[in-house]
Amino acid sequence: MTSSFQLLAPTPTLVGIRLTTRARAAVAVIGFALLTAALAQVRFGLGFTPVPLTGQTFAVLLAGGALGARLGAASQLLYVVLGAIGLPFYSEAQGGWDAATGSTAGYLVGFVVAAYVVGRLAERGHDRRIDTALPAFLFGSAIIYAFGASWLAIELGIPFAAASGESSALALGVTPFLVGDAVKIIAAAILLPAAHRMVERNTRPES
Repeated sequence: MTSSFQLLAPTPTLVGIRLTTRARAAVAVIGFALLTAALAQVRFGLGFTPVPLTGQTFAVLLAGGALGARLGAASQLLYVVLGAIGLPFYSEAQGGWDAATGSTAGYLVGFVVAAYVVGRLAERGHDRRIDTALPAFLFGSAIIYAFGASWLAIELGIPFAAASGESSALALGVTPFLVGDAVKIIAAAILLPAAHRMVERNTRPES
């Protein structure tokens, strides 16, 4: 009979199935940090807001789902730190302390927190099926928005929310990105369960 302790035990994440050494874990963390940096360069400026539309959030969701809470958050923290010390890892190949603490700093913090939370959900098997992966990734994106818009309101001296037609952190840092992030959420929710099925087929012992 399955014990309650077994039911509460974390489920191996996609990359966790293969991770058996610290060296492999380090490679995975560095790899996802570099993936986030690469997707940060996939950028579409919107003109009316200092926050660009980028591919970073897709990398954040994948990092949490594939690596789990601890390693997923570590990959995003590494990304933020490497950019802050001057490597051109942020959008438009920016780097340095000013870029790390500018108007998009809240989103960078949100990346770390979101990767951790999504990773926790993945460790409980939420990334194994599309119907459970979608709300997990939606929650992760909401975390990024919450941190990003809150800091944007402070940095620009504008309200978090305002009446229609007035500038607000929601209007500049959330609303313009909803459609694009919905596409990224759906893509991640399709990709990770499919990857799990592929890995499980390849690791299933032959009869």
